[in-house]
Amino acid sequence: MNRTVPTPTVRRRTVTSADGTAIGYQSMGSGPGLIVVGGALQTSDDYLTLASVLAGSFTVHVVDRRGRGASGPLGPHYALGKDVEDLLAVQADTGARLAFGHSYGALVVLEAARSSRPFDRIAVYEPGVPCAPVPTGWMTPYRERLAAGDPYGAFVHFIRGSGGAPPVVAKMPHWYLRAVLRVGFRGKKWQRMRPLLEANLAEHEQLAAQHGRLSEFSAVTAPVLILCGSRTAREMTAGFGALRDTLPDATLETLEGLNHFGPTERKTAPVLAERTLAFFL
Repeated sequence: MNRTVPTPTVRRRTVTSADGTAIGYQSMGSGPGLIVVGGALQTSDDYLTLASVLAGSFTVHVVDRRGRGASGPLGPHYALGKDVEDLLAVQADTGARLAFGHSYGALVVLEAARSSRPFDRIAVYEPGVPCAPVPTGWMTPYRERLAAGDPYGAFVHFIRGSGGAPPVVAKMPHWYLRAVLRVGFRGKKWQRMRPLLEANLAEHEQLAAQHGRLSEFSAVTAPVLILCGSRTAREMTAGFGALRDTLPDATLETLEGLNHFGPTERKTAPVLAERTLAFFL
């Protein structure tokens, strides 16, 4: 699918989470409520194409998770549970009974469903529920580069060490990849991503801490559609079958031509949205 998707009228709202942090979200469309929760290095703006298609059938609420966009900071005691509290605050404010999560945001949705059961149906794209140990060796040099005021250098450590990059990219010399990033990541795209680099580290630390908890997600009672892309690195998709087998009521499907960023790319977000609509309607 390759078509222009008009963005419906957007209504910006804010709710206060359990610890007093302001959580912003954008709403559009009409119909039953559906909450969209995004991944690391993304804001609610990155999901507006996806939300615009979904808004033809639902009132869609796209959350700015804490540490980004219209929401407050991570705070000194950030943990996955804070994101869950934020999601539950948005759910209580909107009454939405459906949820879509991408990557780390999908982990947030599934953790909320495990602990509080606020949703009737859930769709997730490449959920960040680790079935194998998460690489952590990149985190210390990443933190050091951020502290030294070198965000591009930090980002190189993330790309090379987190496990999602193609082998040819992961093997590039640090200095060369840093130079490539300075050319390829600039302007509005970099301006939006740069403030999210600290949150990216905190969220991946939490992601690593979830290893060994897979069996706990058997407490999720809502039907779950797990989607992944055919172009995503195999190392990232290997555990989705284990998650499907752990959840009591889950289906796993692969969408051709999509990569890990399928929900945020203009050409592929509508494809993902249409499959999600078929599951929710």
